[in-house]
Amino acid sequence: MSTEKTIQPFQKSSNDTGSSSVQIALFTERINSLTEHFKTHKKDQHSRHGLLKIIRKRQKHLKYLKKTDNESYYTLIKTLGIRDK
Repeated sequence: MSTEKTIQPFQKSSNDTGSSSVQIALFTERINSLTEHFKTHKKDQHSRHGLLKIIRKRQKHLKYLKKTDNESYYTLIKTLGIRDK
């Protein structure tokens, strides 16, 4: 999936590329891509370390979004299929 198609549903305006919801969507796309990569490359520890960094960044953005815009948070996790803690 391309970056533009990923961020389009979550943009607040046409130039919005940095809001938390857009960044979470991009992190989720990258996480899903790396998860597929690990199905064939089980011993790729370098990429696994990068995956864990991306997951931590997404968790921080989700925490911020939940604190600032609760309604948007629940809509986003439902759309992306992310579990709520």
